[in-house]
Amino acid sequence: MKVLLINGSPHANGCTARALKEVAMSLQEGGIETGIIHVGAQNIRGCVACGFCYKEHKCVFDDLVNEVALKFAEADGIVIGTPVYYASANGTLIAFLDRLFYSTHFDKSMKVGASVVSARRGGNSATFDELNKYFTINSMPIASSQYWNMVHGYTPSDVEKDEEGLQTMRTLGRNMAFLIKSIELGKKTYGMPTKEKKIATNFIH
Repeated sequence: MKVLLINGSPHANGCTARALKEVAMSLQEGGIETGIIHVGAQNIRGCVACGFCYKEHKCVFDDLVNEVALKFAEADGIVIGTPVYYASANGTLIAFLDRLFYSTHFDKSMKVGASVVSARRGGNSATFDELNKYFTINSMPIASSQYWNMVHGYTPSDVEKDEEGLQTMRTLGRNMAFLIKSIELGKKTYGMPTKEKKIATNFIH
């Protein structure tokens, strides 16, 4: 079992990375393999709604998105981490996520998702909600913790002092590992939920 951890910060070893490291540690202790991918410093453009992915099953822009898509298909879960910019996620990360989730047409049902946010002071809750929407539109259960998944600090050493934040990360990792393993047992015992043919309603008549 494996979880991808996405670092949406421009800084490979900043506050977001410190939080993700704590989550990864708990996942590994729970028997889950982890891999961290640094996205935030990449040159990634947004989706242009060209429809290429519906024909070729990959994004027209052959960059990190297509590379991660293959790993996402094989993963049991994904953790998305970001710093907070103007009460929102890093723009590079959003461009990456829009294309990753839109261009990958494999079934994401029951892959476990989790969001981790980092801020000096405010904007965490809004950003946390923003990232979780990628999961809830794809039938992906969300792993929770003892508090909203956030840490505070301007530097990684500041985050080290946020004892509650780091504990929240550890709890998230343990809960996520448990949920992934429970879903795997559920699949073997009960199978996957029945799927209906998707109905897409256009509100313009």
